[in-house]
Amino acid sequence: MKRYENLDPHLTIGSGFFRWQRERLAGGLPKPPKEGYAAFAQRWRVTPEFTAGPGPRAWWLGHATVLLRIAGLHIITDPHLTLRASPFSFAGPKRRVAVPAKASELPPIDVVLISHNHYDHLDRLSILALLQRSPELTCYAPMGLGDWLRRRGLKHVHELEWWGKHGFKDLEIHCVPAQHWSNRTMFDRNQSLWCGWVVKTKEFNFYFSGDTGYTERLAEIASRLGSPDLAALPIGAYTPRWFMRTQHVDPPEAVLLHRQLKVRRSLAIHWGTFELADDSLDEPVELLQQAMAENGLGPEDFWIMRQGESRPL
Repeated sequence: MKRYENLDPHLTIGSGFFRWQRERLAGGLPKPPKEGYAAFAQRWRVTPEFTAGPGPRAWWLGHATVLLRIAGLHIITDPHLTLRASPFSFAGPKRRVAVPAKASELPPIDVVLISHNHYDHLDRLSILALLQRSPELTCYAPMGLGDWLRRRGLKHVHELEWWGKHGFKDLEIHCVPAQHWSNRTMFDRNQSLWCGWVVKTKEFNFYFSGDTGYTERLAEIASRLGSPDLAALPIGAYTPRWFMRTQHVDPPEAVLLHRQLKVRRSLAIHWGTFELADDSLDEPVELLQQAMAENGLGPEDFWIMRQGESRPL
């Protein structure tokens, strides 16, 4: 069975997991947000308006789920629209902010982009609900996930390797590297690829990083495919750094990627939804705002949106 590796294979991922779990339990981590869970959830969620304004637009629907309207098409990344990021309905990380919209409430979806197979990014019930809403949707996934998706009923599935390219109507869809890993069970570690995605039109360049740790090799994305007009970059699930550094960027590294890729605007994702690491739900935004100020970035350079909120592109 083929096993995939990172651009920087010497970076160890996952070593010390049980040490992390012991320290997490002993420290009572993660701590609740300063204002409490209920107030945090109320503050950071709005009901989305999918008819808002003509033209290109982006909605953040929580965690790594971004809905993009470009070239008259609707594209969704790593759709997660259910309660838990888990194989179980009764256990596992639970959504701390209610999902902004059900799949049935979304506009018809043309393209789904999957970055990898972890449960907070590839959610079976969300895929099935989207398929019921849009039976002819087309799904792009990294190598090794095609059979899983077809078994769930998807008819149009394209698996790509890093730097692979596929055309869809007026879109160019590129599979790009990420520094991460994959598994769905205890027995399939790194048997499917992980990736980011670049979606290009003649007028617009969108980069979705998926999950990634920082590596200088990510700068190659912009050198090959141009600087993004909008980049969806993760800012959460980064502590403890001795364990998470190789698989999840922290807010200062997200700002570093924004600068190195020469992004016009970035959107902060992968925070404030599930408690997947030791950082509190509200901590990533505080650190991001500090890093932005230190690098001369304002609120229009790096978007911090509420779940369900949208912005014109």
